[in-house]
Amino acid sequence: MNGEADSPTDLEMTAPKNQDRWTQEEMLTLLECMKNNLPSNDGSKFKTTESHLDWDKVAFKDFSGDMCKMKWIEISNEVRKFRTLTELIMDAEEHVKNPYKGKKLKKHPDFPKKPLTPYFRFFMEKRAKYAKLHPEMSNLDLTKILSKKYKELPEKKKMKYIQDFQREKQDFERNLARFREDHPDLIQNAKKSDIPEKPKTPQQLWYTHEKKIYLKVRPDEMMRDYIQKHPEMNIEEGAPPRSTLTKAERQLKDKFDGRPTKPPPNSYSLYCAELMANMKDVPSTERMVLCSQQWKLLSQKEKDAYHKKCDQKKKDYEIELLRFLESLPEEEQQRVLGEEKMLGINKKGATSPASKKSSPDASKGGSEKPKRPVSAMFIFSEEKRKQLQEERPELSESELARLLARMWNDLSEKKKVV
Repeated sequence: MNGEADSPTDLEMTAPKNQDRWTQEEMLTLLECMKNNLPSNDGSKFKTTESHLDWDKVAFKDFSGDMCKMKWIEISNEVRKFRTLTELIMDAEEHVKNPYKGKKLKKHPDFPKKPLTPYFRFFMEKRAKYAKLHPEMSNLDLTKILSKKYKELPEKKKMKYIQDFQREKQDFERNLARFREDHPDLIQNAKKSDIPEKPKTPQQLWYTHEKKIYLKVRPDEMMRDYIQKHPEMNIEEGAPPRSTLTKAERQLKDKFDGRPTKPPPNSYSLYCAELMANMKDVPSTERMVLCSQQWKLLSQKEKDAYHKKCDQKKKDYEIELLRFLESLPEEEQQRVLGEEKMLGINKKGATSPASKKSSPDASKGGSEKPKRPVSAMFIFSEEKRKQLQEERPELSESELARLLARMWNDLSEKKKVV
């Protein structure tokens, strides 16, 4: 009857009120289930953690994952999500009382310094000399050269660095034990889960038992046979075992450990990355075409600014990568450096459209590559762009691209064909 009652708000549509169906006990159970499914080290913004929550695991009784999610949205809308200055001061007081608790433990002035690995002793000793000999080289290139030099060192010279490391490691362990005795309140033991280990099946128990016996009796025999039969695999005996992590898992671990994100290879790629972040309404098949067109419309001064920005990002990346490498064991350093080398090879050809035009190889003999046909959406965008720029001069290039994409999507199929 009433117009207002017939038109629910967006909030009500996204979070329907199921108060009649949910008792207080059920709502508390929902919150408890959510707590049980939070990551052990929950340090992200609540929206980020909320988006990664597996609602099917939160589900209980007759309430599905979707129902639980909708109820949580309804409850959370009634809860403030900011902190007052009073609450912030309480946290600050706790920080002042225990400034080195948890992750900041290693910043404590009494915490013993961890010894450098044999490789990094060599690296720190030789770096200044090689930097002076090769001033044109980046930090990353110097790291690669010194890594190779260390590998080529005779065992006798390597032993000097190894012995220094072992001596300092013993001192470090003694000092660490003393530090733990002097500061027992700062040492936080990892919380152990109260959930008992899932029992293994009879087949799993049998397999584990047989595997232990087999490996004990014939640890290297099969590996040796395989190396002899497959010399092309270039496997060395005694080589470190391969990681059991997948590529995606390893990348996630590296990111968690502090590995910096590789910057775009050139100014054009940087521009595209920034522009595409604001082009969610544009179909994926059209994004690169629009990026290319927008890049062509930039003045040379604007392109130069992106070029400088890209160079700075690369320099910052090299410094951050070197810091990350220093925190890794030697084997992991070699893996990361190997990946960096492969990425460098794969991306050598990644250039901006402008640089592709000026390439001398592009003009050498042979038939020219046929041009890709222009899409209907692109033609539509070019026709409407000038008109929109005159009518809406306040719009940025990315906002203009989004508006053109929406206008194209709103067109009828008949008009699109015309």
